[in-house]
Amino acid sequence: MTIKWVQQDPLVMNGEPFCYGSRLTVRQLLELRRNGFGLTELIKDHPELKRMGIAAAYAYAADHRDHYAEFFEPDGSLVGPGYTAAEAADLPEQYRTAGVVVKSR
Repeated sequence: MTIKWVQQDPLVMNGEPFCYGSRLTVRQLLELRRNGFGLTELIKDHPELKRMGIAAAYAYAADHRDHYAEFFEPDGSLVGPGYTAAEAADLPEQYRTAGVVVKSR
């Protein structure tokens, strides 16, 4: 079984895309990232989140830039700290996007 890390259901979270296994929407994760939360802080504060799910939320935002435009820098990268290269090393290729998921601090 393959997990769909970002899900959308009109009956859950008012239809906002959310991370599998949590009650956090993609927008909430982007707001936390914009406020300086890195991977370690996110998982510490929200242990229900998984590394893959957070990366999938960032990739989802990149695929839907029109909906999440306020979270992107002029250069096309997401605002705030992303994964380090070491944190993203074992993620699937689609989740190792430079500037979106992987971002040097």
